[in-house]
Amino acid sequence: MEYVLLEKDGNVSTITINNPKALNALSTAVLKDLEEAVNTVAADDDTYAVIITGAGPKSFVAGADIAEMKDKNQEEAAEYGAYGNKIFRQIETMDKPVIAAINGFALGGGNELAMSCDIRLAADNAVFGQPEVGLGITPGFGGTQRLARIVPVGIAKEIIYGGRNIKADKALQIGLVNAVYPQEELMNAAMKLAKGIAKNAPKAVAASKRAINKGLEGTMDEGIAIEVDEFSNCFNTEDQTYGMEYFLDKNKEKPAKQFKNK
Repeated sequence: MEYVLLEKDGNVSTITINNPKALNALSTAVLKDLEEAVNTVAADDDTYAVIITGAGPKSFVAGADIAEMKDKNQEEAAEYGAYGNKIFRQIETMDKPVIAAINGFALGGGNELAMSCDIRLAADNAVFGQPEVGLGITPGFGGTQRLARIVPVGIAKEIIYGGRNIKADKALQIGLVNAVYPQEELMNAAMKLAKGIAKNAPKAVAASKRAINKGLEGTMDEGIAIEVDEFSNCFNTEDQTYGMEYFLDKNKEKPAKQFKNK
C-alpha cells in the first residue's frame, strides 16, 4: 500500500493514512489503500481492536480530494460517494472495535471517517467540520446521517448548513469525541484504550458492538431481542467457558486470563 501504513502491536492493529503532504486527503488511490487495510484487519482473527489515525502533526484527514472531484459528472460522483460509503460502512460494522485517533484536521471526509469509528479520541489541535455546502455539494461519505445520530440534530444541522469548523473542546462538549489529549499524548492514550479493550473476550466485544449498532436502528423491543440473541450466542464459545471458570476459581490456579477468540 502506497498511502496507508498497517502496523500491529499484540492484538491491536493501527491503520495510518500516510499522505501528509496532501494532509492525508482521501483521493481514490488513498481510499483503495484504506479499503485494503480495512479488509486485512477485518479478516485477522488475532486483531482484537483497531486504531485509525493520520500521519503527521497537522491532519487526521483534511477531506476528500477536491481536485479529483471537481470535474466529475453526476454518475461519477454517485460512484465515488458509494465507494467511500462502502469502506466507511465496513469500518462501522466490522466485528472489531475501531478507535479514531484524530490528530489535526478532520474535515469533510475526515470527519466522516472518524464518525464511522466506534470511539473518537482527539488531540487538542483537532478541528472538525463538514464544509461541503461551501463547495456547492452535500457531505457524501455519510456525514448527513452519522453526525445527526451522534450529536443533537440541531447541532448537526448548524455544522452542516453553516459549513463551519469546530475545535476539539467544542467537539467534546457536544459529544462528537470521547476525550481530548495533548497532541503528544494522543497515540499513547489510543493504544492504552485499545489494549484495554483487547484484553476482553473478542467475541463478546464483537457481539456487544453488533447489539448496540443494530439496536439503535430499531425500537427498544427490537433492540432487546437482538441483545438476547447475542447474549445467548456467547454461551456457545470457549471464551465464555474460560471467562466464567476463571472468575469462579478462587485460587486462580489457571493461567492468567487470556481469551482466544473462540
